[in-house]
Amino acid sequence: MEMLFLDYLARWGHFLAGITWIGLLYYFNFVQTEYFKEADGDARVDAFSKLVPRALWWFRWGAMFTFLTGLVMLGTRGANLTADITVGAVMGILMFLNVWLIIWPNQRIIIASNQAVAAGGEADPAAAAAAPKAGLASRTNTLFSIPMLYFMGSSAHFSSGSVGNNTTAIIVALVIVGALELNAIFGKQGPMTTVKGVITSGFVLTLVLGGLLWFV
Repeated sequence: MEMLFLDYLARWGHFLAGITWIGLLYYFNFVQTEYFKEADGDARVDAFSKLVPRALWWFRWGAMFTFLTGLVMLGTRGANLTADITVGAVMGILMFLNVWLIIWPNQRIIIASNQAVAAGGEADPAAAAAAPKAGLASRTNTLFSIPMLYFMGSSAHFSSGSVGNNTTAIIVALVIVGALELNAIFGKQGPMTTVKGVITSGFVLTLVLGGLLWFV
């Protein structure tokens, strides 16, 4: 009974934190980024100095608590993991690492640079290189979020089966995910440059990974 209650509390916390995290991820990619493309310089400086730091606080800690509650849920299930939740969890972990190791460190540089400008100082030259790094990781997280959320739901309601029965498919799926993560670190946005492109790419990736788990 205690384990069941712990699992439910973790699930509840996972939902709350995950909604906060992914909601802000979509805000950054679908709303804020598009606004910054049209905003004038003073508006961008003001937003990066005052708005973005607040949003990023909720964003990164939402990611942290989603990750921690997810670990608790995985621990309570032990060996009873489906292929769906395995692939989905790996994607979620990579998204968490992207937030804390790529997006947040680079956004700190951009925020500090804009705050210096707002205070009458000079922009940090490093901000120019930090922006595309953070942007690519954020776009990749948006790409991953669509199949990740699919697998979180399908694990309980439309599962492709156990890990043992889908080993080859899981390996192939994770190789694809790994290649996309390497692109997030070293590559370019490509078709993810636009909102339409990243959403379309996310659904295509869902079809590819979901198809692998069902038919390979």
